[in-house]
Amino acid sequence: MIERIPISALPERAGAEARIAGFVVVVRVLKHVIFAVVQDRSGQVQVTIERGGDDETALRLTPGSAVTVRGLVAMNPSVKLGGIEVIVSELDIVGPAEPELPIQEESASELQLDWRFLALRRPRNRLVFEVQTTVLRAMRQYWAEHGFLELQSPKLMESASESGAETFSTPYFELGRAYLAQSPQFYKQMAMAAGFERVFEVGPVFRAEPSMTPRHATEFTSVDVEISWIESHEDVMRMEEEWLRHVLATVRAEHGTAIEREFGVQVCVPSVPFPAVTMAEAHAWLREVGHVIPAVTKAGDIDPEGERLIARRMLEERGSEFVFITEYPVSLRPFYHMRDGGVTRSFDLLWKGTEITTGAQREHRFEQLARQAEEAGLGGSVAYYLDFFRYGCPPHGGFGLGLARLLMLMLGLPSIREAVFLHRSPNRLRP
Repeated sequence: MIERIPISALPERAGAEARIAGFVVVVRVLKHVIFAVVQDRSGQVQVTIERGGDDETALRLTPGSAVTVRGLVAMNPSVKLGGIEVIVSELDIVGPAEPELPIQEESASELQLDWRFLALRRPRNRLVFEVQTTVLRAMRQYWAEHGFLELQSPKLMESASESGAETFSTPYFELGRAYLAQSPQFYKQMAMAAGFERVFEVGPVFRAEPSMTPRHATEFTSVDVEISWIESHEDVMRMEEEWLRHVLATVRAEHGTAIEREFGVQVCVPSVPFPAVTMAEAHAWLREVGHVIPAVTKAGDIDPEGERLIARRMLEERGSEFVFITEYPVSLRPFYHMRDGGVTRSFDLLWKGTEITTGAQREHRFEQLARQAEEAGLGGSVAYYLDFFRYGCPPHGGFGLGLARLLMLMLGLPSIREAVFLHRSPNRLRP
C-alpha cells in the first residue's frame, strides 16, 4: 500500500500516484464527474471522480465523512485550491457522516459550542490551536533559557487560594471539604521558600463566578510565574515584558501571514519597556477626560471602559498596545501583596485595553504577612501557608496570566469561547 502523505505535500508528487486521508468538506455531483474537497490537518485539495461504471461508493459521499483517497496527482490551473487535484482511482469511506450536518459556519455560537468537534474542523479554528501550541513552546523556551523550573501544583486544596469567595468545593473523605484551586499562588510561594528561585506553571484553575462576559470562564488555563531575589515589583514587570516580546516575535515569525489571512489582524512585536502609570495617575487622567467610573465598580478601581481609554491614550502617545497600571490600593489587593503605605507593590498589564495579567511583589516577612492575613480575617485558614515564611524566605514576586484571554486578544476573537478547546461557564458543562 502507498504510504499516506499530507495534502500539503501533494505538489511534490505531481504526475505520480499518492494516497491521502481526511474529511470531506463539500461534494458536487455532476453528470460526468463528481468533485469533492478533502481536508486534513495540512490543507485542502480537490479530488475528482470520473463517473461511469461503479459509482456506488462515490455517490454515498457526504460532507463530514472521513475518507481515504488514492489517485493521480495532476496540476490543473483551473482548480482554485492551489491549481492541483487528485484524479481518484480508489476511494474508501472509512467513517461515513449522516447526510445533514447539525451546524453550518453561520450557525449561532451556542450551537457551535454544542457541536464543538465539528466546528473545530475548520482551518480557522485549527489555527487557534496551532498558535496556542507555538505560544506555549515559546513561553517554555524563554523559561528554559532563563533557569526556570516547571511545577505541577495540587488542584485540590484544604482552604481556598485567596479570599474563600468564588470557589468550588466538594466533600473530601474524613477531612471535611476540599476546594478546587483558584490559583497556584500559595504553592508558587512555597517554591520560593524552598529555594527554587524561578518557577512557572501552566495548568487549570477554577473560579465559581457567575460572570457571563466574553472574557470569563469557570475553568481556564492559567500561566503562572514566580521569581526570587527581586528589589520590587518592577523587576517582575521587566521579566514579563521581555517574555511576552519573545512569545509574540515567535508567533509572528511562524504564523503572522496565516493569522492576517484568517483573522485580519497583525501580530505586533512590542518595544520594551512597556509604558506604566500608577493607579493615582490613571484616575487623575480619567477625571480630566470626563470619564465617570460606574458606582458598581469597587472603590478605587477602574472599570473596563476606563481601562480601554487608558490603553487608547498609551497607543496614541507611546505607540504601545501594552500598558502597566501600578500601585493598586491595599483594599483592592490580596493580603499577601507587599504594602507600601496605602498602596501595594502590584500591577495589572493591559493589552489592547483588556487586563491580561495581575502581578505583585509578595510580602515575604513572616510577622508582617501574619498581621495582614489576620486583618483579612484569614489567620487560621491559611496557617499552613504562613508556615512557608517562618524559616526564611527571599523577597519575591510574580504574576498570573489567562492563556485563553491572551489568544483572544492576539487573534482578535470576540470571546474566549473561541480560544479554548471546550468552554466552561455557569450554564455549560458539556460536551
